[in-house]
Amino acid sequence: MFEGATSQFQTAKPLAPLSTSGIGGPARLFVEVHSTEEMQAVLCYSSAHNLPYFILGKGSNSLFDDRGFDGLVILNKIAFCQCDWPIVHVGAGYSFSLIGTQTARQGWTGLEFASGIPGSVGGAVYMNAGANEAEVCESLLEVTCVNAAGEIELLKREEIAFDYRFSSFQARKGAICSAKFLLHPSTGARQKQLEIIAYRTRTQPYSDKSAGCIFRNPTAHSAGALIEQSGLKGKRIGGAEVSTVHANFIVNKAGATAEEILALAAFVKQAVKEKKNVDLEMELRCVPYRPLA
Repeated sequence: MFEGATSQFQTAKPLAPLSTSGIGGPARLFVEVHSTEEMQAVLCYSSAHNLPYFILGKGSNSLFDDRGFDGLVILNKIAFCQCDWPIVHVGAGYSFSLIGTQTARQGWTGLEFASGIPGSVGGAVYMNAGANEAEVCESLLEVTCVNAAGEIELLKREEIAFDYRFSSFQARKGAICSAKFLLHPSTGARQKQLEIIAYRTRTQPYSDKSAGCIFRNPTAHSAGALIEQSGLKGKRIGGAEVSTVHANFIVNKAGATAEEILALAAFVKQAVKEKKNVDLEMELRCVPYRPLA
């Protein structure tokens, strides 16, 4: 299919099973990559054929269009994990939640907050994922990526801009392939990690399909609290429902469509503006059917 890669393209690949929300039509083309070199080959192929692409990890925090994706979806399966304490080198396709659990079990602190976050390491770096007053950027050392020209780059932490739910990777093309984290020994890491996962299990709708938090937390506010105070828990449009467990989640209760999720999100945004005079900003990443090349 393309030089330098062993993966094979698939056509009309259903995306709903690859998304934590269970929503999305088919991808025109789909491929899995298992190494940095494969990612490089696929991105070079995409560039040579002017083919729009979307990098997919665990399928959280992303909402595919009901029509699917009219381009190439690249499933990042670069999923190695190398521990040379205090440094951990992890593939971008590795489970972010799992690395948080594994490092805490070994008595290392810095990634406990990752436990229970249903994304990949690459997605966590891309979004600067955070919880429990911790963020990815705080323990990150460096990132290996493939840039828009298909070249492999090694970026140090200080070369990457980070902010709340933002990294400079969001403003550039290419793909994150791996990341290194610097951790610290801690006898309390495992207990902290267990407390984090127990709290999330109690307070988030783990038994329902969702794409995670819909809105960013405004300055000095909790988006979930604002939505709950506006009386919106349980509000439904079609199969989409504002979670009765955590109001900043819109869950797929009964075969919801992307259109219904977005309609409910717009309703919530307007209601919070009217009742609390706060403008909510989407955290959910909406993937259009026809992206720019």
